Amino acid sequence: MINNCKSVSREPNRQKHAWVALGSNQSSAAGGPAETVTRAIALMTQKGCEIQAKSQLFGNPAFPRGSGPDYVNAVVGFQTDWTPAAILEVLHDIEATLGRERYVRWGSRSVDLDLIAVGEAVCPDAQTQNHWRMLPLSDQMAETPDNLILPHPRIQDRAFVLIPMAEIAPDWLHPTLGKTVLQMLNDLPQQDKDEVRPIQ
Repeated sequence: MINNCKSVSREPNRQKHAWVALGSNQSSAAGGPAETVTRAIALMTQKGCEIQAKSQLFGNPAFPRGSGPDYVNAVVGFQTDWTPAAILEVLHDIEATLGRERYVRWGSRSVDLDLIAVGEAVCPDAQTQNHWRMLPLSDQMAETPDNLILPHPRIQDRAFVLIPMAEIAPDWLHPTLGKTVLQMLNDLPQQDKDEVRPIQ
C-alpha cells in the first residue's frame, strides 16, 4: 500500500488505476455543464490520461440543497504511472483552462475535477485520511485540508460519485474502509440515490 504522495511526476514500473470525478453546474467556454464535463474528459486525454473507462453523465441537485443549479457529473478511470501529485496538477490545469474560480467551498463552479483514488494509495497516511473522512458535516463545509487526501474523504457520502463509479468500477475496494463501491453505495439513503439520474 502506498502511504504517501510523492511530488515526483512518475513512478516507473508502478502502473495503477486512477479515478477522477468530474462535475459542473455553470457554463464555460465549452458550453453548458454537460459540454463542459465532456470537454474536460477530452482535455484529460490530450494531456496524457489514457482513459479506459468512462461513466455516462448524471444529473443531481447542488449541495447544500438550493445553493445553485443542478450538477452534471461523471467518473473516469485510467492507468498511469504518474504520482497522485502529478495527476492533481494536470486536473487543476484543466480546471483553470475551463475557467474554474475558487471563491466559495462547495459553491457553484464551471468545472470540478476531484481525484478520487489512485490504486491503493492512502495519502498522506491512514490516520489523516480517517480524520478527514470522519469530520462532521459542519466542519467539512468550513475546513480544507492542506494536503492531498486519498482516497477522497467524501467518496462514501456522495451518491453522485458512487453511482457513476459503480458503472465502471463497482468492485474497487476502499483501502481504509474495506468496502467496495457497491457496498458504499448500498449504505447510502435511498433518497440520495434517487436524486442522481442519467442524462439522456
